[in-house]
Amino acid sequence: MEFSNLDQALFDGSGATKGDLVAYLDAVHARLVPALAGRALSVVRVRPGQEPFMQKNLPKYTPARVPSVTLWAESSRRDIRYALCDDRETLLWFANQRAVEYHVTLSRAAAPDRPTHLVLDLDPPEGAGFDVVVRAAAPVRRALADAGLSGLVKTSGSKGVHVFVPVDASDDDAAAATRALAVRAERLDPDVATTAFIREDRGGRVFLDSTRAYGATVAAVYSPRIRPGVPVSFPVDWDDLGTVSPADFTIRTVPGLLGDGDPWADRMPTPQRLPEDLVAEGHTIPVARVQAMHEGKRRARARRADQ
Repeated sequence: MEFSNLDQALFDGSGATKGDLVAYLDAVHARLVPALAGRALSVVRVRPGQEPFMQKNLPKYTPARVPSVTLWAESSRRDIRYALCDDRETLLWFANQRAVEYHVTLSRAAAPDRPTHLVLDLDPPEGAGFDVVVRAAAPVRRALADAGLSGLVKTSGSKGVHVFVPVDASDDDAAAATRALAVRAERLDPDVATTAFIREDRGGRVFLDSTRAYGATVAAVYSPRIRPGVPVSFPVDWDDLGTVSPADFTIRTVPGLLGDGDPWADRMPTPQRLPEDLVAEGHTIPVARVQAMHEGKRRARARRADQ
């Protein structure tokens, strides 16, 4: 494979070159590829002088050797030809295309209605430090334990963390359980955590985002992010969350931190069956996006009436 422009800056503020990205992805491919394999892949690319953009549909110039799957995208109401990053060569081809971020669905393309994990995304309020995310992770961990479930946590590579719980469930039940876990965690510490989808209703609290379900994607473990210093989404022990910062994990530091290990794969629990009461509770909780849409319309009508 021939690479081009390896000495070019990756993006403004990255402190890294395209060559650094290629070297990082090659160094971690044995851990990253298993997290991507078999899943519809979306990447975020950044070209010189342009804003980053997400690419879902494979371009026409994609080599024939890059595996792909065509799936219906409900949001855009069309078929999309997604890549399947099943090997090192495909990963490095994307690196040469300046694909920095790697986002995958929670289900494999061969079984789109059977997610392998449910995910809670803990998103801090604007201007908050990582310490508030650590505080919000505590009730999430307790809610999982109270439900008899276990999961792993990783930095998102941005400001928050992702909680992954391996499951054996349908997409409907996994989505319902995710909503129920978020609500239970919010009840445990409502001063720090909230499930309010509308930003102005969060009151400076950490948002427990339960909408990563069905065809939604999430940044894969070990994926770089387009942020200053090129941080990486990295697994952290629950008990160590308070001792780290997302900036500790970058394309420069992660290969050395990993050594020959793969803490994500090594520590991931086996798939778990969801408790019936958790699923039943979740099915009574409205989908956050839908609820927010209706509430937004109600508030708009109220403002018009006031005027």
